Amino acid sequence: MKNLKKLSICILTVLLAACSTNNTESTTVEQDQTVKTSSAAVGAIDGATTYSATGDNEHAIEADGEDATYENIIVNKTGSGEGEDADFYGENAAVFATNGANLTISNATITTDGQYGNGVFSYGEGTTVTISNSIINTSERNSGGIMVTGGGTLYANNLTIETQGGSSAAIRSDRGGGTMVVDGGSYTANGSGSPAIYSTADITVSNATLTSGSAQAVVVEGGNNVTLNDCDVVGNNTAKNSDNSDYYQAVMLYQSMSGDAAGGAGTFTMNDGSLTSTNEGMFFVTNATYTINLTDVDLTYATNDVLRICAAGWGNDGSNGGQVTLNLNDQDLEGVITVDNISKLNMYLTNDSEFEGTFDNDGEVYVEIEDGSTWELTADCNITSLTCGKDCIDLNGYTLTVNGKTYSEGSASTGEAIEFTVSESSGMPEMPSDMGGGQAPGNGETPPEMPDGNTMNAGGNPPEKPDGEMFDGETPPEKPDGDR
Repeated sequence: MKNLKKLSICILTVLLAACSTNNTESTTVEQDQTVKTSSAAVGAIDGATTYSATGDNEHAIEADGEDATYENIIVNKTGSGEGEDADFYGENAAVFATNGANLTISNATITTDGQYGNGVFSYGEGTTVTISNSIINTSERNSGGIMVTGGGTLYANNLTIETQGGSSAAIRSDRGGGTMVVDGGSYTANGSGSPAIYSTADITVSNATLTSGSAQAVVVEGGNNVTLNDCDVVGNNTAKNSDNSDYYQAVMLYQSMSGDAAGGAGTFTMNDGSLTSTNEGMFFVTNATYTINLTDVDLTYATNDVLRICAAGWGNDGSNGGQVTLNLNDQDLEGVITVDNISKLNMYLTNDSEFEGTFDNDGEVYVEIEDGSTWELTADCNITSLTCGKDCIDLNGYTLTVNGKTYSEGSASTGEAIEFTVSESSGMPEMPSDMGGGQAPGNGETPPEMPDGNTMNAGGNPPEKPDGEMFDGETPPEKPDGDR
């Protein structure tokens, strides 16, 4: 496996340019003050400007419908938030942008020490946060590093993020989703139920290191999308956040039916880089329809359980399996693919891909192998349909049965892909109008261009939601009337 990328971030010692921040009657905020280095402020350096908030449900920095720029700053946030106000609407986040604001941050050290203390939060359609060359540390539960909801947009360049609490993904989204584009940096989530990425949005990450301490490396929910370009990803999934599933994996793709993620089909795309599962298998898909695209990825996993598509504890019994289109492009894949009796798989091998493995399936499976790509069997198996040329399959002494007939090695075959039925249900009615953001795009389109003057690479085609209720399948309450 490739060596993990390492990043060092240097905080410059300069004064903060003029900026604006939010004040409320109960807010304890220190702003526009030059401070000496303090051991209480992580990353504090002489000459930096500190912004602090100590009360519950407060922000140290807020941009509300305005353009604002902060540079060379220290942000300290204590005090706690609660429930959906924090998870959906950004209350108690250290840095918060809303109502179409355009907030730019560079050379910052941001620290939160309180429950529901997200680091940087972009809420609502038309709101954009751009943050670069910064450090974010959170220590308590439900405290993500960077986060979008309600259709917000966030661009991140060369960040070092580390979270410690449960349900605190480093890259996070929740109700209403949005768009996140991340280029460079290191993103680590250590707590239970805290993947490096939890996506209910469209998230693209390029040239970065992503690590989970006990959860999956990446979780995508519903009709949403994650694209990883040349990233090194490690999932140490050793702790379960619920009893809904018996499996451990690096990447989980599912629909919780909580209403926090759009319905429809989602995607997980990985181009180059490496993906490691230190415990058990690699991919798990349940109660959802997904396309998995892999191009020249270095895959390492502890068992031969490379892909499992089956029912678990989400959705309605009898209809909560998975439907997966697996596209392998110049990709080597080894192991067992499991498809239960209410699940389906269409698998395509192109551009000199190689599959060394077998299927453990009661469900429908279609395999299509382009000339130049190969499948070498490692056990007897049955599939529903097959398309291949004469020299694409090496039986390796085993028996392949296609639609009840024994396949003869060296023969061509023409079959048909399995038809999928895609559910548009997210498990909940449309988002309430007071959220202002609408559902995330969730359609695989290319994310918007990076703002002018920013050197970040948007990274190609097309975001997390860890919380204590991450896998409980319950419907979160609506936002109280009159409260943003």
